[in-house]
Amino acid sequence: MKNQILKIVKIGGNVINNEDALRSFLKDFAALEGPKILVHGGGRKASEVSAAMGLEPKMINGRRVTDEATVEVVTMVYAGLLNKKIIANLQSFGCNAMGLSGADANCILAHKRIVKDIDYGFAGDVDAINSEIIGVLIKNNVTPVFCAITHDKNGQLLNTNADTIASEVAIGMSNLYKTELNFVFELKGVLEDIEDKNSVIEQINSEKYEQLVVKGVIADGMLPKMHNCFNSLEKGVDKVKIGDASLVKSSTKLYTTLSL
Repeated sequence: MKNQILKIVKIGGNVINNEDALRSFLKDFAALEGPKILVHGGGRKASEVSAAMGLEPKMINGRRVTDEATVEVVTMVYAGLLNKKIIANLQSFGCNAMGLSGADANCILAHKRIVKDIDYGFAGDVDAINSEIIGVLIKNNVTPVFCAITHDKNGQLLNTNADTIASEVAIGMSNLYKTELNFVFELKGVLEDIEDKNSVIEQINSEKYEQLVVKGVIADGMLPKMHNCFNSLEKGVDKVKIGDASLVKSSTKLYTTLSL
């Protein structure tokens, strides 16, 4: 299978939050030829459901603090409502997909994040990917769709960053396939000028990445995303691309490709 390319695509909240955009993207994703995996986060829905239940979402540095009540909400929203909505749409486009959390078939094993400066509660850091069972699904023409929920093998569910899950799944599957990791977000790629949405930097290697960080071109929320990208390249992923929802179309020419 090492001669086959497996595409791992992660979609962000800008797609999930817009039903028309989500359906359009899923139609394009379903049309992708060859083996593929989809990873999704939760968008705004978890915060909306929390508010409806009288729970105040707790955020620190833009990251959700997952207490006991919140882990129940995010599991219901990510692994339930959003995941099954995505699955139903993919089935309507002829893509035989299966919705999964990390706990299902022990696909993604994680541990509760060790508290250093900030306690994020039941946030999970990935330990291992069960590439064998994921490979069985793909071999049988089933497209896995992972939400941002993992587990610790001791009965505890964990809220885990979806970018990290996508990166770790790509790394884990690289022993079976040539893996291509695609991060889909609201921009066409990494921008030279944030005010110019077409100023996409088409190629970034590790040296240029360091230069862009020093210049402040890559900053804030892009830093952890780019860290995941280069970490995956260093650990066996063949290619990483960043772009908007059109990234999965073969006709798309404007996006950022990362290399070591």
